[in-house]
Amino acid sequence: MAHVKKPDWLRVRLGGNAKFSETKNIVESHCLHTICASGRCPNMGECWEKGTATFMISGDICTRSCRFCNTKTGKPMALNVNEPENVARSIALMKLKHAVITSVDRDDLPDLGAEHWVNTINKIKEINPLTTLEVLIPDFQGRPELIDKVCNALPDVISHNMETVRRLTPDVRSAAKYDTSLSVLKRISENGCRAKSGVMLGLGETFNEIIELMHDLLSVNCRILTIGQYLQPSRKHLPVSEYIAPEVFDNLKEAALNKGFEHVESGPLVRSSYHAEKIMNEKD
Repeated sequence: MAHVKKPDWLRVRLGGNAKFSETKNIVESHCLHTICASGRCPNMGECWEKGTATFMISGDICTRSCRFCNTKTGKPMALNVNEPENVARSIALMKLKHAVITSVDRDDLPDLGAEHWVNTINKIKEINPLTTLEVLIPDFQGRPELIDKVCNALPDVISHNMETVRRLTPDVRSAAKYDTSLSVLKRISENGCRAKSGVMLGLGETFNEIIELMHDLLSVNCRILTIGQYLQPSRKHLPVSEYIAPEVFDNLKEAALNKGFEHVESGPLVRSSYHAEKIMNEKD
């Protein structure tokens, strides 16, 4: 595929103020990982300057090798038993009103990392009782008992990303399946939790396929959605098929809201946790 030139209007903001440095120091001094850095998030400068970061637990090596993701892949290290408290203490130091936690896939573990998730959520709530919490979880291979564990820990929002449309899923995601991800979101909703998902554009999907994905999400009662532009992390990753114009993102947001989504963030630089705190402000 021929290289598609990045448009001039797609600019990533770099960070560098005192709050950015403070956030960086807190993360590094507690030996933590963030998806901001591991995933080369284009909003890292903006978010870190505000003192927010999306923590990535269970290490920084993923057992999967999705072709869109910049996170390292391979054989992970043993879980750090101190990580739940380190994350919770960092949230307290940052004085976060809303925190977002994600993780790598840990298919190497018997429980796929579910208990570590529960320990982290519980410790965050113990040390930061006034902080609302969103978790972005892996698919846990679709195992309902593991999804239930996370739901029973009662985070405020549970997110699991579809990433792309049905047709492109086998090429984009290394092990995850479209219908498995839908089943995860359905299980989250059935547990009475607020379900959220995200999708990337620019991988070759059509407008109608995105609308179909919206219908699929609504069918499992997932009503919070993020839509962003895929950016190629390196030459070894999937190339960008197309840079989607901002007005298309606006149109998709309007379409999603009209179909029944409660909250939609849609734009070229939108990522899963972008403006996540807005969801809590709109909570019934």
